Amino acid sequence: MLALRRACNPLKFRGFSVGTSRACCAKSEIVFSYIEGKAAVVEPPQSVSERPRFYHSTNIGSKFYLEKRGFASQAGAESSESDEDLEDEFSELETPIRANESVVNVDQLISEPELSDDGTNDIGEPSQNALELSDNETDPAEKRLPRKKAPSELFKAIISAPGVSVHSVLDKWVAEGRDLDQLEISNAMFNLRKRRLFGRALQLSEWVEANKRKDFDERDYASRLDLIAKVRGLQKAEVYMEKIPKSLKGEVIYRTLLANCVSANNAKKAVEVFNKMKDLELPITLFSYNQLLLLYKRHDKKKIADVLLLMEKENVKPSLFTYILLIDTKGQSNDIAGMEQIAETMKAEGIEPDIKTQAIMARHYVSGGLKEKAEIVLKEMEGGNLEEHRWACQFMLPLYGTLGKADEVSRLWKFCKKSPRLDECMAAIEAWGQLKKIPEAEAVFELMSKTWKKLSSKHYSALLKVYANNKMLSKGKDLIKQMGDSGCRIGPLTWDALIKLYVEAGEVEKADSILNKAVQQNQMKPMFSSYMIIMEKYAKKGDIHNAEKMFHRMRQAGYQARSKQFQTLIQAYINAKAPCYGMRERLKADGLFANKAMAAQLSQVDAFKRTVVSDLLD
Repeated sequence: MLALRRACNPLKFRGFSVGTSRACCAKSEIVFSYIEGKAAVVEPPQSVSERPRFYHSTNIGSKFYLEKRGFASQAGAESSESDEDLEDEFSELETPIRANESVVNVDQLISEPELSDDGTNDIGEPSQNALELSDNETDPAEKRLPRKKAPSELFKAIISAPGVSVHSVLDKWVAEGRDLDQLEISNAMFNLRKRRLFGRALQLSEWVEANKRKDFDERDYASRLDLIAKVRGLQKAEVYMEKIPKSLKGEVIYRTLLANCVSANNAKKAVEVFNKMKDLELPITLFSYNQLLLLYKRHDKKKIADVLLLMEKENVKPSLFTYILLIDTKGQSNDIAGMEQIAETMKAEGIEPDIKTQAIMARHYVSGGLKEKAEIVLKEMEGGNLEEHRWACQFMLPLYGTLGKADEVSRLWKFCKKSPRLDECMAAIEAWGQLKKIPEAEAVFELMSKTWKKLSSKHYSALLKVYANNKMLSKGKDLIKQMGDSGCRIGPLTWDALIKLYVEAGEVEKADSILNKAVQQNQMKPMFSSYMIIMEKYAKKGDIHNAEKMFHRMRQAGYQARSKQFQTLIQAYINAKAPCYGMRERLKADGLFANKAMAAQLSQVDAFKRTVVSDLLD
């Protein structure tokens, strides 16, 4: 752990900094106070628990830029035997109980990343980029051979009646005398969550409890809490939490709330929940520490080292997921040396990088222009035997596309094409698109259409993105029409691709109109990037009115202000050559403070900036 903290030391590497901290050995207490984005030491008040705490000042905003893949949390982060037992199953309601099969991990269910945070809730649209960090630590073997859940007739009944409440479907089911046992309920719940139909999953949970089909335990309450947070927001989730019996309000409940605070980008609330767990002397597992790392990875990278210090103090060992977070954070900061140092530390601790970790490192090598290093990692991922390492193909295809290696893409796709898998097909479409080989991308999509009876919107969106990136508006429109004709449900990921299609074609107003209609006609929240790509175009044109309008609409959609939004908005004023009044106050109100780049922007639009000429005139 000491080696890991050293790897994160700013004196050696960029990206993290260890804030001033104080470890009081007599009390086993570490207290951090973060004022205006800086770590400082405060003397702990008498009432402070003797367990380590974090202090989060009220002027620290809970806004930060989300990576493409929204992280809600991670799974498989066991730090003890009891924790492992705790995470082995979520509840009988949530997880199909089958002979000789361990049930789904609790954190997989409470942490399924919602693309509405930067994406979508649409059926089958969980990820925009296979290389973006997943929140689930899963053995590669499990990825290769995903568990198959028993088919659920109840699930089919629920989704076949979209205009009817789930309660009505269930009442009719019972009235017809059909079986409604735990296996049927749990399978239906699993499939609703898997397809991100959280609203219907919530209705199912409510009906089961109201009709006394099951006595709820802590895991069932945690599931309900998670669904309420996803569907109705954190405030409603906190209200529901007060109704949970005190005897069942344990660590699982609080970490479920913590994960959703992180998912909602609410740093202040996340720290409050973490400290509440400390006050209640609940066991703080690696899962919760990884939540803080995830939070500060997005929000304030300088605090990551402080979390690692706290983990070391509490003797909590990092997991593979912890290392993946740190490696990705270093890579995003373009600190390749730091990224490699953390990877070496991980190996020294006896944790070998899996294919996902290698793919993340390869991606950052590509972004950093280190093509030779990227190719070395790609060969390691392949392992000299594609049959044994087939799971890696879905990661390698887009990377080879980015590297411009058409021969490698062709070789991998030729291997996969013999018995194609959907993830591989989507990766191949992306790769061919990056290589500007549109006919090849279309051929893969055609193969998908023939191989699988019904494609979801995420499969269409893969090709739609290719058309958008290559400004092929006409083909994009035809594909959207094909989606509609097939009865495919269109959601936020599709909207995002469609909006990008029109923006890249120069029709920004049309893209804005599509986004507005999507908001009005659907309950799902558009992706963060859907707003940003339009706002950036308005800013580029110096269109202050529409840039401000988009900024406001993002707030209405539930996206809290982040530095990126403000930087884009300020750029609109710069390009319009107009003074920007009160921007510093707006930043402060949102708990944000200008970094070096933003301060330089603000100096250009400061209406009260003093110059040599203005001093002479005065």
